Amino acid sequence: MEFNCSSPTTIPVVSTFASPFDTSAAVNGSDSTSTRKPISLWPGMYHSPVTNALWEAKSQIFERLLDPPKDAPPQSELLTKTPSQSRTSILYNLSSDYILREQYRDPWNEVRIGKLLEDLDALAGTISVKHCSDDDSTTRPLLLVTASVDKIVLKKPISVDIDLKIVGSVIWVGRSSIEIQLEVIQSTEENSDVSESVAVTANFIFVARDSKTGKAAPVNRLSPETEREKFLFEEAEARSKLRKRKRVDRREFEHGEINRLDALLAEGRIFCDMPALADRDSILLKDTHLENALICQPQQRNIHGRIFGGFLMHRAFELAFSTAYAFAGLVPCFLEVDHVDFLRPVDVGNFLRLKSCVLYTELENPDQPLINVEVVAHVTRPEIRTSEVSNTFYFTFSVRPEAKATKNGFKIRNVVPATEEEARRILERMDAEMLTRKSQ
Repeated sequence: MEFNCSSPTTIPVVSTFASPFDTSAAVNGSDSTSTRKPISLWPGMYHSPVTNALWEAKSQIFERLLDPPKDAPPQSELLTKTPSQSRTSILYNLSSDYILREQYRDPWNEVRIGKLLEDLDALAGTISVKHCSDDDSTTRPLLLVTASVDKIVLKKPISVDIDLKIVGSVIWVGRSSIEIQLEVIQSTEENSDVSESVAVTANFIFVARDSKTGKAAPVNRLSPETEREKFLFEEAEARSKLRKRKRVDRREFEHGEINRLDALLAEGRIFCDMPALADRDSILLKDTHLENALICQPQQRNIHGRIFGGFLMHRAFELAFSTAYAFAGLVPCFLEVDHVDFLRPVDVGNFLRLKSCVLYTELENPDQPLINVEVVAHVTRPEIRTSEVSNTFYFTFSVRPEAKATKNGFKIRNVVPATEEEARRILERMDAEMLTRKSQ
């Protein structure tokens, strides 16, 4: 696939080793001596070169969001837009930009998945702003937040030495929600077919709120044009209906739950009561725990003053990767992020604790054992002695074949719960996976 940097919808990404204002080059042909606020003073600027590129390319929209007119009325009339009007892509010139390549390189000469998750969220946010913009500076802009992320699937490894492109657009809208589909594309000379060049697929769901009242706000309508766009719209509509039915459908799996709990807890009780007789090929869930904590800083905020959802996914992925690494004893291979709901906002200054564990393993296929890692993000407020869950992330890893070949007698251990609460979490997760597979 040929990447066209000159396209108005393709935003080139450059390294952020130096300040973006070290050059006198104008953005989109504008005067570099503009009185626009220096980008270094805007929120959310430090963590990703992609965020820099997106904010520069759409500076006028973001300026209005940062400083909306006082007492501005809401948008009075909804517009009808096409997917092509929101379609945006970003290009990583990894093959020629050494500094950018080093910013994204992991120890195995591939792209850091955590940073890529952050970039996907940033691009999805930009696309949602594009679709919801009414191009009228006299109305107050909507507050757009990441509500959830559907499964993010890695289809093939992503080399850090080859140019990379992310393409995304709005594929469905409801009354106040928007679904955005993103594809990460990396093609080589041997593989120029578009479908075979897709390395990652992801669907983000944003919801719109009135920036003054905080209530749900209607968004611009969507009119798909091509057969492909109509197909994606129908698929997204079906997913929306499925999400609404999931609570009802879960009742199918509640029958016989007591027996399932007892079966899961049987081996855990042996570990706790008779450890000398426990299965050496198993390990207690609690013994796979890892944890870290951080204070959410102003540099990590978005234009609405909240912490980026992509930043949270980035930190959660890094902890999940470490957990899988410590558990398997070999370098893990990332496969997918399952559906994520953003339950509560995370604010600047919040004390965030991330707790991870290997929730369960799937060992039916010895060539690709699966390690399912749970990461729970808690917003903790020590001054009032409270702790609330803001997000729960589920990551699936396997083990790199080349790493497995270097370790004789390699074997993934089975994870067993020691408490009923742990057993219920495992069952809920397994049931959710089963529902997802049924829907596919």
